[in-house]
Amino acid sequence: MAETDRNPWRRFLALPNESRAKTLIVAFLVASICALLVSGATVLLRPIQTANRAAEEQARIEALLRGIPGMTDLLAQSGGALSTVVVELAKGRAASDVTAATLDDALADTSNWTALEASADIAGLRQRPDFAQIFLLREGGDISLLLLPLTGQGYGGRIDAILALRGDLNTIAGIAITGHSETPGLGGRIEESSWQSSFAGTELRDASGDLRFAVARGEASGPYEVDGITGATRTGRGVANMVRFWLGPDGYGPLIRAIERGEF
Repeated sequence: MAETDRNPWRRFLALPNESRAKTLIVAFLVASICALLVSGATVLLRPIQTANRAAEEQARIEALLRGIPGMTDLLAQSGGALSTVVVELAKGRAASDVTAATLDDALADTSNWTALEASADIAGLRQRPDFAQIFLLREGGDISLLLLPLTGQGYGGRIDAILALRGDLNTIAGIAITGHSETPGLGGRIEESSWQSSFAGTELRDASGDLRFAVARGEASGPYEVDGITGATRTGRGVANMVRFWLGPDGYGPLIRAIERGEF
């Protein structure tokens, strides 16, 4: 009588290939090995992926900046070294536990959004994130250019933009409309560089500090207005409300005050 092989691995290999137990065990082993390899690769590649995302974000912002009339020359004159930081909007300071790499995950948590009262929600957002990624350019220790992502509701839907402010934090250096759903040939003209160029040099507040920015119904008639677009009054109003909201107390207002106090 043949002696029973006491080695479980050899006994397993000796099973016929048609054996259901052998098929299930092999499938489990293959899946486990693949899972371990994927997990290991994820851990090893995470720093590279983080660096690549940061480089892609920087390239995206630089591409957007090149789309702002006159911004390329402005960056060249200032050295062109942009830095980025995630800010806690309500406190106007750098976030302590949220970075550019973790911002998306943070904003996937509904607790990191603040509901807006109807009277304050002039941009039509209903809620705004508690954190935002901003970009800035420094000359020495002073901020010479501040780039602020904006979003709001136009006539056709959401409008996204990046607003660039000069170091006085009151003069618009330029704007880039990065996304919109406005009507082609009417409100859709907000993506035209000829319209966006009218923002450069526009002031936001008067001497008393009141926010005066507006999009005119026709041609701009003062230092706080930009030209309107014929037949697109509601789009212009949406852009104006978007800028006014984000530069107000529920948007970047606390950040701007902190910069003015020299705390940022």
